[in-house]
Amino acid sequence: MKALVYEGVKSMAIRDVQDPVAEPGTQLIRIEAVGICGSDMHGYLGHDERRPAPLILGHEAAGVIVGGPRDGTRVTVNPMVTCGTCPACQAGRENLCPHRQLISMPPRQGAFAQYVVMPDANLVEVPDHVSLEVAALAEPMSVSWHAALMGLKALHPSMDRRALVLGGGAIGVTSALCLRAMGIEAVTVVEPTGSRRAFVIDQVGLHAVSEASGMYPLVIDAVGYGGTRAVASAQTESGGVIVHVGLGDSAPGYDIRRATLQEITLIGTYCYTYAEFRDCAQAMFDGRLGALDWFEQRPLVEGAQAFADLLSHAVAAPKIVLTPWA
Repeated sequence: MKALVYEGVKSMAIRDVQDPVAEPGTQLIRIEAVGICGSDMHGYLGHDERRPAPLILGHEAAGVIVGGPRDGTRVTVNPMVTCGTCPACQAGRENLCPHRQLISMPPRQGAFAQYVVMPDANLVEVPDHVSLEVAALAEPMSVSWHAALMGLKALHPSMDRRALVLGGGAIGVTSALCLRAMGIEAVTVVEPTGSRRAFVIDQVGLHAVSEASGMYPLVIDAVGYGGTRAVASAQTESGGVIVHVGLGDSAPGYDIRRATLQEITLIGTYCYTYAEFRDCAQAMFDGRLGALDWFEQRPLVEGAQAFADLLSHAVAAPKIVLTPWA
């Protein structure tokens, strides 16, 4: 099959690679849409030791089952494969499985390719009225769904239902949409890049500003750099909650002294449970998360250029979705 292969820092190329083979309990999926994630960009830049070259990146995928009794079924893919038997899995907290694997990280190749093989439990059927390009957003949306749930669960009932989201990329936008779907109407997105900020306002319909001001009961850091951690620390009300979902870097920035004196809760979040992935996908299919038309679509053969454009901030949309071989 053909695949877009990460071959080294800032180097990607279309190559012929071995076809994946479905085993019992798994399905062969013909990929019809796959998003570029911030973690793919980290790998592309050589900043993620979990993603060594050569490697097929991509884990935000949707496609069609090929072969077997479910042949032709349209599905969106939960890319996280877990053991199913550890205490975390048995408790329905699969995202904490110590044996978890994610496609786009060894030993599992990713979805910037014609085909991928996934277990049945990782597939959610997509209704006919939802495009597979939209269905590919289920993975990043589920990351934000989990983060929003965690933050709201920790927020004291006496506090206002207002939130600040740092970052107008895909996770920031989806976090804001999830919060709004969960009843938080007053959500402010901070996005310093003018073109992206305008896109978030005009195309997504969210309130966005260039820099944070004021105090908020709930802050979601969807960027994860030292600078955004400092902003989150400064803008969170006493007794409030910071949800840290971004993975930008490991630089210092979180004000542990203020967090202690003002009893601010910091929550690190990672991925989602299997149930949350299904619930979030259903919310998307039901229209509870909006039109979901805020991505840019490109063919996978232009994938290398898409990465370069994202790196140079030449893309206003929060997400690029690649349509491999349509």
